[in-house]
Amino acid sequence: MAKLYFNYSTMNAGKSAVLLQASHNYRENNMDTYLLTARVDDRAGKGRIASRIGISAEADVFSAGEDLFAKIKLRLSQGSVASIFVDEAQFLSPDQVWQLARVVDDLGVPVLCYGLRVDFQGNLFPGSATLLALADEMREVRTICHCGKKATMVIRQDDQGRAITTGDQVQIGGNETYVSLCRRHWREAVGDGSKA
Repeated sequence: MAKLYFNYSTMNAGKSAVLLQASHNYRENNMDTYLLTARVDDRAGKGRIASRIGISAEADVFSAGEDLFAKIKLRLSQGSVASIFVDEAQFLSPDQVWQLARVVDDLGVPVLCYGLRVDFQGNLFPGSATLLALADEMREVRTICHCGKKATMVIRQDDQGRAITTGDQVQIGGNETYVSLCRRHWREAVGDGSKA
């Protein structure tokens, strides 16, 4: 039975590595997969999913406002796939999450989404919020704060390593821009004692 999955975490938890490993497992058993990633995130190159540990794979890209149900239905008309993997799922719109739910419900293909839960200000991404509401199953990909506790938050930092507390929700970056922290150290970094 097909399901919609949401695998979420903070930055640098290994979400892309987990996605690539899962896709590899399908392909090793002669089952094709369809990989999608956000057009807006081209750090590894356009149409490429890459992990910090050095593994990568080519993927199709999705753009804001694109109809993913139609895109996936077209791909399925070219040959069956055992599973669909979506990287950078936080960049999905709420409508696109509903479209992925339709893929599961109407086309019977499992969809596994991987992405961030919250942004650098501690707010849910719209795509992540909708996935939390609609996913049949959710799994946390864990990483740790510098103190050893589970990291659940992320800060955006400037080139001096100071936390940035304002700005656009989306700014593409990696270790040079973002640091994953536990809630307590995130609050200390952003100077936010009001969220006690």
